[in-house]
Amino acid sequence: MNVIVPKLKEVLFSVLPITAIVILLHFTLTPLETPQFVRFLIGAALIILGLTIFLIGVDIGITPIGNRMGSTIVKSNKIWVVVVAGLLLGFFISAAEPDLHILAEQVDAVSAGLITKTSIVLVVSLGIAVMLSLGMLRIVYDFPLYITLTILYGLILLLSFFTSKEFMAVAFDASGATTGALTVPFILALAIGVSRLKKNSKSSEKDSFGLVAIASTGAIVAVMAMSILSKTSKIAGALEQGRTDPSSILDPFVQTLPLITGEVALSLAPVLVLFLAFQFLWFKLSGAAVRKVLFGILFALIGLVLFLLGVNAGFMEVGVTVGYQLASRESHGYLILVAFALGMVTILAEPAVHVLTQQIEEVTSGYVRRIAVMATLAIAVAAAVALSIVRILVPEIQLWHYLLPGYLIAIGMSYFVPKLFVGIAFDSGGVASGPMTATFILAFTQGAAEAIDTADVLVDGFGVIAMVAMAPLIALQALGLIFRLKSKKGGVAGRGYAD
Repeated sequence: MNVIVPKLKEVLFSVLPITAIVILLHFTLTPLETPQFVRFLIGAALIILGLTIFLIGVDIGITPIGNRMGSTIVKSNKIWVVVVAGLLLGFFISAAEPDLHILAEQVDAVSAGLITKTSIVLVVSLGIAVMLSLGMLRIVYDFPLYITLTILYGLILLLSFFTSKEFMAVAFDASGATTGALTVPFILALAIGVSRLKKNSKSSEKDSFGLVAIASTGAIVAVMAMSILSKTSKIAGALEQGRTDPSSILDPFVQTLPLITGEVALSLAPVLVLFLAFQFLWFKLSGAAVRKVLFGILFALIGLVLFLLGVNAGFMEVGVTVGYQLASRESHGYLILVAFALGMVTILAEPAVHVLTQQIEEVTSGYVRRIAVMATLAIAVAAAVALSIVRILVPEIQLWHYLLPGYLIAIGMSYFVPKLFVGIAFDSGGVASGPMTATFILAFTQGAAEAIDTADVLVDGFGVIAMVAMAPLIALQALGLIFRLKSKKGGVAGRGYAD
């Protein structure tokens, strides 16, 4: 009970604002059909219950596994073990990430199967695997994070000149989607497990962050390479219609439950197998400790099933409808305003955001308060979603018009921002674009793109996840500069975090 109540309060605070906005829109600007509205309310209840159970499971199951695996891998003192373990863990965890499967299904559907779900999942997972291995080596060899990111994003910039605009949006969206509710807690814990073995405690704290950022670039590079090698010609996209009976309330939940259960079970199966393998070969944990981890995995499974069921059967459909109806109005001011509000409250409902902000507060012993990080993320993501809508409304604005200067600013800031905040910022970029963004916000922008004659659903409907992933890079590094000024004005070193 001591664990459940705080988590439930946290989740209620996260989910109720977006629920209130949709209810307000239902009675004002975008009235929904009664069955659809009821499904939304049921989805909200499932999200609250599922997210609470999931976060408990992460605390007692997923995080301890990642910590122990990271420590065990580095203790081997063999580079090839670090490389191979990074490749295996990166591939299997990414290939099973529910958010990636959601995005891949949407790309497959919108492109009429020309870009298949399987190809996206496999290509992205391979890219994540390579970069996760590289990121672990960076920690071991103490190579500066900002230089690593400069090199990687330089490569991405080079590849972007040869990538089609259809694949461009998918590439950056895949980067955000693959760092979701399952992947982020595991990678964060893996980074802490590796970095804690370093003798320099200050260096260890800084290296606890940044692995998610490096791993997520693998998705971008992989999809861009896929575009260049496939030489696919222009692909047009459109939303699927009539996949469920609109008059039924429970049918979408019943139809979606088996698929989601299978995907979540698939997503957690590699974690379970890897844990049992490590337990048999290296961990040698007590029976009580093993049972606790297994219960954690079970809670994570149940929680994710309920969470994604609520999102897919309740929230996602409403996102498309609200976006379409608002974009169909003569004045688009309401569309941009609602986009800003939805972006602000949706980030509060991301499971991985809570995991990251809690870890930031713990690693910095409370110096960087989670409320400050959460507020900064909310404003940044709200602006990103609003700008994505502007891009849909104005045909002349391309995705790279936002991303190129944005990433240049973010990389430039990394050279003079306190290094702890560089890792936090780039990790937050991946964390911010989780299940709620990959479903509700993406559905909202696709609905808007479908209603605008000059927009293409595949080109303009995608890309919002990329924007959401980029915004925190600038915002949280700016927060780091504020902390540095605050530390200097107070005449203290800020526990070393101002450096």
